[in-house]
Amino acid sequence: MANVIANIARVPELKSRILFSALMLAVYRIGVFVTVPGVDRQVMADYMDTKGGGGLLGLVDLFSGGALQNISIFALGIMPYISSSIILQLLTVVVPAVERLNKEGEAGRRKINQWTRYGTVMLSLIQGTALAVWLESINSQALGGAVMHSGWGFRILCVLSLTTGTVFIMWLGEQITERGIGNGISLIIFGGIVAGLPSALNQTFELVKSGQIAIPVLIFIGLLVVVVTAVIVLFESAQRRILVQYAKRVIGRQVIQGANSYLPLKVNSAGVIPPIFASSILMFPATLANFFPTNTWLTDAVNKLSPGHLLYNTVYVLLIVFFAYFYTAVTFNSVDVADNLKKGGGFVPGIRAGQKTADYIDKVLSRITFGGAVYMSAVCVLPAMLQTSFNVPFYFGGTSLLIVVGVAMDTARQIESHLITRSYEGFGGDRGPRMRGRRDEV
Repeated sequence: MANVIANIARVPELKSRILFSALMLAVYRIGVFVTVPGVDRQVMADYMDTKGGGGLLGLVDLFSGGALQNISIFALGIMPYISSSIILQLLTVVVPAVERLNKEGEAGRRKINQWTRYGTVMLSLIQGTALAVWLESINSQALGGAVMHSGWGFRILCVLSLTTGTVFIMWLGEQITERGIGNGISLIIFGGIVAGLPSALNQTFELVKSGQIAIPVLIFIGLLVVVVTAVIVLFESAQRRILVQYAKRVIGRQVIQGANSYLPLKVNSAGVIPPIFASSILMFPATLANFFPTNTWLTDAVNKLSPGHLLYNTVYVLLIVFFAYFYTAVTFNSVDVADNLKKGGGFVPGIRAGQKTADYIDKVLSRITFGGAVYMSAVCVLPAMLQTSFNVPFYFGGTSLLIVVGVAMDTARQIESHLITRSYEGFGGDRGPRMRGRRDEV
């Protein structure tokens, strides 16, 4: 590890990118403690401790990095941006005009990104209004109401503060992606989860001291976390490699012998996107419920769509499977890969070049994506069920572990890629194995 740090220090661009990402994450963490004007932070903290430690509020607080408990200007988190991205990506598949725009290259993608930003602002206004209405209904017997002065003045100020906070987080994520290292949006969620781990550990030990969690149960939970982490590392690194052969080529008087290569297909090509997207979708009913607090049917639906309930787990798994296939189809174009192989003189043994090769790649990718979707569903749901049974803090759920480990591995791969490009060894050193899972170009 010391050699890796020394190698990073020798690459000025990589060092500056890592420092820039760390600085942006520090700015984000500072903003988490900036409270929305007109809200009593102590009342909100007391409410979250008594009623919002788990369930849907706990999930929202998890993805916002504790900003909801602090009722920060970042309380909406990055979820409006993620929801807007889902909508635009669905439109890319459904609406031909958006699909053509996406295929226009960098200019088309910039246009779609701009629409995503506009959608983020609109969703932030809607969710911010729902949150403002909900805050006015919170009341603590010991401390009183959460809102000091209710009314439209507070609502407008609250919505503007929350929308500005979400837009600022979106800007931070884009800056990290462009000028830092790793995916900015994923790193922001990663930073929020990691920042809450110390308090979650402290809460766990307090439960052990009070006798609410037995020592054997604590040991079992620790082993479960280790096993789940190992499973995540295994599947995130797993590949299905397709053999590619290249025919002999004659250039002038020189005959270049054909060579063998491999087309690596990741078992989980979608990464941590499916559980993040699925969680974002499942938070939407709660937003509607805040607008209609007297609607008992909607309230019951929100309660059943809370983490730990059978309906929530079922819908969560179905959404993970859907987004695993959907995001893989959006990011991986088998037709383009098959065309590139054909142009380069490569072919899959026993498969005709062109459309047949594309169909074969699609077939293989569909099978391994199903395995990846099942793995993500199991990791996200099974530990959460055990967590509910043993009354463990929300941060030790499978979803949070999957995001933390997945984002850490992806960021490490990007750092390693920078080091290898500049002739330094990767994280494994000179003789150790390098991190697997990158999709190498054929």
